Amino acid sequence: MNFLKLVGLRLPAFFLAGALTLFISPEHSESAQRNGFSIEDPLVPLEEILGGGPSRDGIPSIDSPKFILAAEADWLFPDSRFIGLDIEGDIRVYPLAILNWHEIVNDTVGGVPVSITFCPLCGTGMAFRRDFDGAFTTLGVSGLLYNSDLLLYDRKSKSLWSQVMGQAVSGPRKGERLVSVPIEHTTWADWKKQHPQTKVLSRDTGFRRDYGRSPYGDYDQNGDIYFPLSFRSSQYHPKERVIGIEINGNFKAYPFVELFQQKSPLEDVLGGKQIILEFNLETRNGVIRDAKGNVLPSINAFWFAWYAFHPETQIFRNSN
Repeated sequence: MNFLKLVGLRLPAFFLAGALTLFISPEHSESAQRNGFSIEDPLVPLEEILGGGPSRDGIPSIDSPKFILAAEADWLFPDSRFIGLDIEGDIRVYPLAILNWHEIVNDTVGGVPVSITFCPLCGTGMAFRRDFDGAFTTLGVSGLLYNSDLLLYDRKSKSLWSQVMGQAVSGPRKGERLVSVPIEHTTWADWKKQHPQTKVLSRDTGFRRDYGRSPYGDYDQNGDIYFPLSFRSSQYHPKERVIGIEINGNFKAYPFVELFQQKSPLEDVLGGKQIILEFNLETRNGVIRDAKGNVLPSINAFWFAWYAFHPETQIFRNSN
């Protein structure tokens, strides 16, 4: 029987080899060797840690990033999407057109060692500190996935980290959590208007890639999900963007389709804490603050990805 028909997936060619290997040789023990990683008694079901196709570092992280001024970034369009961050006045943006090919940029921003991460399959951009116990490391692309989401690995301990969970699922640091760094997931026109002095990640990455083309085609708009998920929900289009947040063990999603008749900012209470969501419907960007104005860690993700990790999530509904 055809493998793709059996599992009901439509996989790009570069995913196929890894997916076939794992389907033909399923693991039944609590330990396995995958992509050169020794996985023992992971925090998540071992059988749900899947090969995405590429080998470890087959998708190369950018470890020596170069930057250009906004005026020099003439290849960008107003609606080009970015991950942007501002640490101590050091303002930088990382185009998704580049992150689609590399998924991780190891950088130092405002004197802080950070890793900017992006999973094209889940639409999730997140940044984390990359220092542990006073020592620096870099994060790399493991080539493995959990719930269709990127599993990072730190090159010092070789632990595997779930991007969405922000937690090590196997290895010496299993159970530890990464320190999240607030980012914005927005458009070039919006970011440049707010931060005209921003630095832009250069296409001079040291790798030969066609940064004018997405290897994922129209994936962001279609309903395809390439890999199995722990939980599914048909309440929204799989690629509907949501702002997700966790407070005191309580999870809540704010789908943009539910925000259309709302005015920004939106006040809410979650986990006994007052929060304020500032959002932009045009750019599908949102920032959540506490009552004192401090930015809280949140995630801009596809609906299917948020729900796969948080099936118990609360959902903001448009009362209108």
